[in-house]
Amino acid sequence: MSVTTCMTVLNCPDPRALASFYEQVLSWRRIDDDESWTSLGPSPEDERLGFQRAPDFIPPSWPENPGTLQTHTDLYVDDIAAEHERVTSLGANLIDGSHENFRVYSDPAGHLFCLCIPPSER
Repeated sequence: MSVTTCMTVLNCPDPRALASFYEQVLSWRRIDDDESWTSLGPSPEDERLGFQRAPDFIPPSWPENPGTLQTHTDLYVDDIAAEHERVTSLGANLIDGSHENFRVYSDPAGHLFCLCIPPSER
């Protein structure tokens, strides 16, 4: 038996809006798209990022309440400073910029993600 990851899904109040943010950040295209469900990927056959409508979604309040953080996404980048400018212009908020090899952000719905320098470049 073989098991592989096919999709990571983020709950959010507006799937299309959050998909638009990640569509620009990742340069992926929409695979599925409606008011309750949207997914992105490099192609329909590749791993995807999904967005599911959750009207009662409550974003994590990290670092104030660490127990609310259940997951986050790490994104490798070539230039943290340049990507910082790009993702904040798209609606991301810097949460913690105090680390040398990564910075922590929230997306427009409040999910946390990190811009990271790949280990091979540290």
